[in-house]
Amino acid sequence: MDIERLRSDTPGCATVAHLNNAGAALPPRPVIDAVNGHFALESTIGAYEAAEQSDAAVQHFYDAMARLIGARADEIAYVENATRAWDMAFYSIPFADGDRILTTTSEYSSNTIAYHQVAEAKGAKVDVVPDWADGTLSLEALEAELVKGDVRLVSLNHIPTQNGLVNPAAEVGQLCREHGVLYLLDACQSVGQLAIDVNEIGCDMLSATGRKYLRGPRGTGFLYVRREIVRTLVPPFLDLQAATWKAPGGFEMRDTAQRFETWERYVAGQIGLGVAADYAADLGMAGIETRVTELAAKLREELSARPGVTVLDKGTRPSGLVTFTVDGHDPTAIKHAAREHGVNINVTNPASHGYDPHVHPAAVRASVHYYNTEGEVERLLSALPRT
Repeated sequence: MDIERLRSDTPGCATVAHLNNAGAALPPRPVIDAVNGHFALESTIGAYEAAEQSDAAVQHFYDAMARLIGARADEIAYVENATRAWDMAFYSIPFADGDRILTTTSEYSSNTIAYHQVAEAKGAKVDVVPDWADGTLSLEALEAELVKGDVRLVSLNHIPTQNGLVNPAAEVGQLCREHGVLYLLDACQSVGQLAIDVNEIGCDMLSATGRKYLRGPRGTGFLYVRREIVRTLVPPFLDLQAATWKAPGGFEMRDTAQRFETWERYVAGQIGLGVAADYAADLGMAGIETRVTELAAKLREELSARPGVTVLDKGTRPSGLVTFTVDGHDPTAIKHAAREHGVNINVTNPASHGYDPHVHPAAVRASVHYYNTEGEVERLLSALPRT
């Protein structure tokens, strides 16, 4: 990778060492220009008129995202954020009394709330599959739960928000196929960071955001739904984008993933998200994954060598999210101190960590991307307090 060229293509690199990519990454110039250009067009000729004029760019989003994750264009829905994308998938599943939902200890709390809401309303049950000793979802335990039966859904996050690991998504997909169980993957942190192929993973549904590793606009997201199951799912709400009105008293849902969309949308954002998908695909996801993994490994190594610093990451396959604590220092205070040195990092919030029984009360999270440099890693280390 030509890192200097990529950094020159990223205006934010001139002003900050941005190690908060798991929160929201810095967008590259083509994404900025696409979003700003369409908004400027809206302001001069009108929003409806601008959407008509830019229809080719709007529609290109579906092809671009499908290319990035190995899907087909009709399996992609544009949704305003990853939370809504995940919700539209989860709440479309026809749960019934006695159905079981299997998930992980590292599940995101937003998703756990939805599990329990549906469980209470439908009589379903939520079962948390235990981990291996390294913190990764135990495939043996998952298979044992699948063998017990009554599983309607396996739902997990690919990369948890708080512990640096990558869950074995493809192995989970294989088990779900063998047992005929639906599989929903929250790929909020992995799309744009890891090479993703939905066919290799074997998931039925996948949700993700634009603002994180994909480097797209905030307020954008997407949902993948496998073509073969679309018609079995009924979204929790419909409009004239999701369905066609059949007068005088009926409607017909789309038979593509667009049944999960709404008509009103952030058009400039959809265009920008398509550009972001193209940018990542053109750069090459294998190279991106390698670069992110190497930078994160360097940061973990440097942190582990410092007295008083505890790296909290788990798993045998590490991600670009690095979590740690510094003895005697509050993580939020560390975040603010680093910002004064021109370094952006974040803090993991225990309220977001779902069923995790081992989560630290709070921790610093530094998340690297391919446009970061070894020098920026050193800037972070220099900004940390000494013990």
